[in-house]
Amino acid sequence: MAIYPDLKGKVALVTGASSGIGAATARLLAAQGAQVAIGFHQNKKGALEVLESISAAGGTAVAVVGDFRKTREIRSVVEQVVNEFGPIDILVNNAGSLVKRLPIRELTEELWDDVIALNLKSAVFASQAVAPSMIERRTGAIVNVVSIAGHNGGGPGAGTYATAKAGLTSFTKSLAKELAPHGVRVNAISPGVIDTPFHEVFSTPEMIVGFVKTIPLGRVGRSEECANVIAFLASEAASYIVGETIEINGGQLMR
Repeated sequence: MAIYPDLKGKVALVTGASSGIGAATARLLAAQGAQVAIGFHQNKKGALEVLESISAAGGTAVAVVGDFRKTREIRSVVEQVVNEFGPIDILVNNAGSLVKRLPIRELTEELWDDVIALNLKSAVFASQAVAPSMIERRTGAIVNVVSIAGHNGGGPGAGTYATAKAGLTSFTKSLAKELAPHGVRVNAISPGVIDTPFHEVFSTPEMIVGFVKTIPLGRVGRSEECANVIAFLASEAASYIVGETIEINGGQLMR
């Protein structure tokens, strides 16, 4: 396991933490000493498995349920975390999904709104919910999970998802400019093809083979490889990094 500055005494909220990158991030932040809130919506079983693994390793965590497409539920989750652990120091906006692959001719307004809310609105209003306390205390780190799709338009039928992630990349920069004068750092990671339940649902084995052919490293990534960078950005090791989006894609896209 990679070693980062001590996160003891820090409180972290990781959204979408019941599987994949979010689960790996929750485990790593807890291993580094943070008290971690495992945000989830429908995958209670996965969230409890993450909670159990953190507890078994000697960490401190709690699972909190909420639909981050809805601002009132975002506020409720943040309130629960603050009541349980105290003010939030680290927010990882990881909740998101492609939801469904659809070409433009089949796209509905309902699907558009759902994808935008889940991938972009959720991060905007979660950040809004934690920002006042961070500003008041002049400390905090927000890490947004965007996607290579936000740079290249995504795979077949992923236009809405790609648009949401591109918007989150831009929001990362805007929020970073707003909060940096208050001692709060905002950054993002941009995963490429990572071995998570996302691709089990939305990509066929044939699609994965095609993706790998475009990756110079010759393989898909692991959730832990994304978690490592998130933990770095959340730590004092990244104390002078602001408004950046770090690509984690094995060389598939170099910027």
